[in-house]
Amino acid sequence: MSAIRTPRRALVAVLGALLLALTTLLAGAGSAAAALPTPVSAATARSYLASMTVAAESHDSTYDRTLFPHWITISGTCNTRETVLKRDGSGVVTDSACASVSGSWTSAYDNVTTTKSSSFDIDHVVPLAEAWRSGAWSWTTDQRKAFANDLTRPQLIAVSASSNRSKGDQDPSTWLPQASYRCTYARAWVQVKYYYGLSVDSAEKSALGSILNGC
Repeated sequence: MSAIRTPRRALVAVLGALLLALTTLLAGAGSAAAALPTPVSAATARSYLASMTVAAESHDSTYDRTLFPHWITISGTCNTRETVLKRDGSGVVTDSACASVSGSWTSAYDNVTTTKSSSFDIDHVVPLAEAWRSGAWSWTTDQRKAFANDLTRPQLIAVSASSNRSKGDQDPSTWLPQASYRCTYARAWVQVKYYYGLSVDSAEKSALGSILNGC
């Protein structure tokens, strides 16, 4: 009997390990999929960056966050913030007003995890003030509204409030997320700025180039 039981126990152990590995893999795949839209490749980002206008920032004193209308209704009772929270979380349940009542979120910027959506902010990868200083000062209100609520480009992401406040309106020359996310962040930053025809300053371009060259 022992000669039969030992292989069975070994088989059960192997199957258990495989099941655990599969569960972990699926959980990780789900987390990766539930995030901001995948940015362009590093090679494409490098080509975009090379073609972007390099200019000193301007019009800083005239910036006003209310010039970028947000959050707007996306569907039904869901506004942009609620839509991103649902997209970026795991097991998110919302009520009739589209507010997240349960779920879990992990901040790509600093790896902070929460089950309380109110403790997370929706970050504009390219901050509104940064966009303003890089050319958005000349846009129409509709253009600024589209930028502030863009769910198609990799511009909006749910992150910990602490990391969002730490970042503020800084560009990659003075603030970056945790090392493991910097390549994705730089690719997203360049894609958004390129799409909207925004300029980069020299320090910003240098920082982005260094990151992208290491991707």
